[in-house]
Amino acid sequence: MIAFSTLAMMAAQDAHEAAAEHHEALPLWQDPSLWVGAAFVLVVLMFWRMGVHKTVGAALDKRAQKIADELDQARKLREEAQELLAQYQRRQREAEDEANGIIEQAKRDAKRLEAEARAKIDEQIARRAKSAEERIARAEAQAIAEVRGQAADLAIDAAREIIRDRMDQGAQSALVDKAISGLRAKKIH
Repeated sequence: MIAFSTLAMMAAQDAHEAAAEHHEALPLWQDPSLWVGAAFVLVVLMFWRMGVHKTVGAALDKRAQKIADELDQARKLREEAQELLAQYQRRQREAEDEANGIIEQAKRDAKRLEAEARAKIDEQIARRAKSAEERIARAEAQAIAEVRGQAADLAIDAAREIIRDRMDQGAQSALVDKAISGLRAKKIH
């Protein structure tokens, strides 16, 4: 309705200016401003009678309600989005905490496994060292026995040589036999 009144006013003003340019004084019924104003009043009354103002008001109210509903819906969606964001942030923090816990547990497990492996290695080294010492001791005992056996054999051979050089054949044989019997008796025990 405001647009119609603006148009009517502009038309009346244009008509008044056109009449002013001609500088003629016109009778009232020939003045275009009168007829434009009358037409305007007639159109406004006709719109009033038809209830256009109610229809326009209802349409504007309906549009305002629709906008208010959209604003409410947008507000609700924003709140839901904020809640979802908060949930995701909370889940992210929980996941980070869980990941940190897993990392810490893995570090503890790694230290424990390292300590166990080190203990097993130390035990294995000790066992191998003991085994090596035992083998060395056996080899040493065997070497000593072999050296003693060879020394005894050499001593016997040397004694034979000495006795052979100093004694006659008969005495030699008796002495050698006696010595050999004595050594054999010692070896057996």
